[in-house]
Amino acid sequence: MDGRRARRSCLAVPGSSAKMIDKARGLAVDQFFLDLEDAVAPLAKAEARDRIVGALNEGGWDGKIRSVRVNALDTEWTYRDVVTVVEGAGAELDTIVLPKVSTPDHVRWLDLTLTQIERATGLEVGRIGIEPQIEDAAGLVAIDAIAAASPRVAALVYGPADFMASINMRSLVVGHQPPGYDVGDAYHYTLMRILIAARAAGVQAIDGPYLQIKDVDGLRQVGGRTAALGFDGKWVLHPAQVDAVNELFSPRQEDYDHAENILDAYEWHTSAAGGARGAAMLGDEMIDEASRKMALVIAGKGRAAGMTRTNPWTPPTD
Repeated sequence: MDGRRARRSCLAVPGSSAKMIDKARGLAVDQFFLDLEDAVAPLAKAEARDRIVGALNEGGWDGKIRSVRVNALDTEWTYRDVVTVVEGAGAELDTIVLPKVSTPDHVRWLDLTLTQIERATGLEVGRIGIEPQIEDAAGLVAIDAIAAASPRVAALVYGPADFMASINMRSLVVGHQPPGYDVGDAYHYTLMRILIAARAAGVQAIDGPYLQIKDVDGLRQVGGRTAALGFDGKWVLHPAQVDAVNELFSPRQEDYDHAENILDAYEWHTSAAGGARGAAMLGDEMIDEASRKMALVIAGKGRAAGMTRTNPWTPPTD
C-alpha cells in the first residue's frame, strides 16, 4: 500500500488520448491517473480501457503512483472498467480512483471486486489501493465511514465542481469564492471535513483541480489555502500547473531544515548524552515532545518530496 508516498501533484490524463499519455511520462508529477470517467466520451470508453492497459504495461512511469479513474457506480461502465484494467494490468497499477462516492458501500464493492480479481489472476491481494472521490453532500456526510470502509483506502480526494453543483452553490468558477460571499471561506467546512476524516483514518487528503489552467496566480492562491490547511496534494490538469503545485505542497527549504534540526536536537537533548531533558532550547526556541510531533509532519513532507538539508544541527560541545 502506498498511502505515505508523496502525492503533491496528481496529473489527470484522458485515457482515450495516446498523445497525452505519452507526454505524461516525462512530467515531474508524483502521481497520475488515466481517466475513464469525465475525460472520455461514452462511445470511446471501451477503446480507452484497452489503451490504458497497454500504457500501464508499457511502463516508463519513473516511480510515479500509477492510478486509473473508473466510472461512477451509477453508470453501466464501472464493472467492466475494473475487470478490464485490473485483469490486464493489475501488476502495474497502484490505485483506483472511484468517483462520486456517496456511501461506504461503494468502497466495499470495489474492495470485494478487486479481491476476487486478484485471487483469480494471482495478484497480491490488497496491494491495489482505493482513492474515493467526494463529490456530493451525501459523500461528505458519510465521509468517516467511507474513509474507514476498507484498508485499501489510500487517500480521500475532493471533487470540487460536482460538489459545488450538488449543494446548489451559485458559482461557475471552481475554487474562488462564489459571488456575494464576502466573509470567510465558503469551502472551509468542506475541506476541513475531508482533511479531518482522512487524518482520523490515517490516509492522505488530496485537493481537486483548478480549472483555469493558464491562471497560475489563481492556482497558487487556491492551492495555497489547502496546502496551508494540511492537504497532501492537488490534482493538475495541465503541465503548466505542475511546478506551482509541487512547490505549494512541499515545505519551504528553511522550514524543512528547521524541522529536521528540531528532530535531531530533541533526540540528543532527551538522550543521556544530552542530559535526558524533556524540554530544551534550540537557539531562542523551546522544544519539547509537541515540537517533535509538529516537526515530524514537515520533515515527513520534505523527505517524501526528496528534499535535502542545507543547514544541519550539531550538538553543543561544551
